[in-house]
Amino acid sequence: MFPAMAQGNAGTPTPAAIDGVFRALADPKRRDVLERLNAGPASVSDLAAPYRMALPSFVEHLKMLEGAGLVRSRKAGRVRTYELVPERLRVVDNWLRRQRTLWEGRLDRLDAYLLAKKERPE
Repeated sequence: MFPAMAQGNAGTPTPAAIDGVFRALADPKRRDVLERLNAGPASVSDLAAPYRMALPSFVEHLKMLEGAGLVRSRKAGRVRTYELVPERLRVVDNWLRRQRTLWEGRLDRLDAYLLAKKERPE
C-alpha cells in the first residue's frame, strides 16, 4: 500500500493521504489526465500522446496518480490501461467542505462581533 492510500480510524483518510491527493492534483498534466479519463479507460500510450515528453517521464505522472488512489491500472498482454477512481476525489471535497465550514463560522462570528461593536460604540 502506498502511504498516500493510508486510512485512519473509521476509514477516514490520514493527513498523508490528503497530502498525496493534493500533491497529485497540483500538476496540470495530471489534472488533464484525470479529465481525459472521465471519458473512460485509456492506455498509457493514448494518455501520453498529447504531451511532448519521454514516456518514462509521463509514466511517473501516472504512478503519482495511482499512488494517490485517483486512478488504477491493469495490464492485458503488453498494454497497460488506466481508469479513473472518482471516489478518491471525495478526499478533496471533504477537506474543502471542512475548510469552508470552518471559515464561514469564523466570518459569521467576526460579522456578529463587528455589528455588536457598531451598535455599542465605546
